[in-house]
Amino acid sequence: MIKKAGYLLFAMFYYLSRLFPRDRKKIFLVATHDDSPEGNIGITADAIRQREEGYRLVWFTRRDRITDPVNFFIRKAYHLATASYVFLDNEFLPMAYLHFPKSVKVVQLWHGTGTIKKFGQDVNTGALGKLEYRANQNITHLVVNSEEVKAEYASAFGVSEDKIYPIGLPRTDLLLDSRFLEDKRGQFLDQYPQVRRKRCILYAPTFRDSEVDSPGIHLDLQKMSDRMGSEDVLLIRLHPHVAQKISWEEDRWDNIINVSEYPGVTTLLAAADVLITDYSSIVFEYCLRNKPMIFYAYDLEQFEKEGRSFYRDYRSFVPGKVVRSTEEVLECLQMAGENKSAAFTKQMFDKLDGNATLRLLELIF
Repeated sequence: MIKKAGYLLFAMFYYLSRLFPRDRKKIFLVATHDDSPEGNIGITADAIRQREEGYRLVWFTRRDRITDPVNFFIRKAYHLATASYVFLDNEFLPMAYLHFPKSVKVVQLWHGTGTIKKFGQDVNTGALGKLEYRANQNITHLVVNSEEVKAEYASAFGVSEDKIYPIGLPRTDLLLDSRFLEDKRGQFLDQYPQVRRKRCILYAPTFRDSEVDSPGIHLDLQKMSDRMGSEDVLLIRLHPHVAQKISWEEDRWDNIINVSEYPGVTTLLAAADVLITDYSSIVFEYCLRNKPMIFYAYDLEQFEKEGRSFYRDYRSFVPGKVVRSTEEVLECLQMAGENKSAAFTKQMFDKLDGNATLRLLELIF
């Protein structure tokens, strides 16, 4: 009820601000998931600054809080009301109570490059589902990687397929740029010199709705530390909500590093030689590196029956071995294993030319 009141108050100031003339070169950027230079919004903003003259960029991030009501309700509502372009990497629920002029372009880039688990309208019900649906009706352009996923995204966002544009997402451009990856890997090694000449194993599990109040790390870290090879180091990248709730003992292990607060996920993917994940969309980015992946799905049956479930058969879809225990993870790390990234990439991406950001600018501007 309190959140709804906040959304309505934002809408009130939005409509009051509609009395001011709209700026045809103002862009409102909603980056509440990833406002780093490596996120879809950050890459797009940088490209706009370089290629499009005279545009003004106004950001809305997780740092914009209701606790600063003048900024949140008045300044941001004013800028949104007077913008001609809106780019988002997440849901922005105040939009459920807003209607934009037809000339305003509302571009949803989302924060996942693809999806394994169901999301949005396919899982959210009740008041949240209704708010999401109403907010999404403002979308004019929903950008995805391929024709393969159009039906899934249309269902998840509750929009028609004619609003979906399979031109590729900006963040994939970085992962297709070998010079960028080399620079980022070097940057990471400079920051963590202890992992130089090591095999970097990145563990990046997805967030589980059932663990909102009591999240945990379900990989046995002590066993991993004891049994990994002397050339191995494990990097832990937890979802922000989980990372906030987990107490971490620094320096407990010399071969395990918590990188949950590291600002650039793409940098971590550049540094990683192996990825361990489960149902996360990070697989759609790491597959572009054509390196091994292990799918640690310890709660697979529960997730299928009681959690979000999947758009496709999980076991046959993911490009790597599915394992259920820490022991099996260690066994996979000791063996070369089958790398199915190339076939997966071919299926899930229409274009792999590193020009997704340029196509986006051409489409919108």
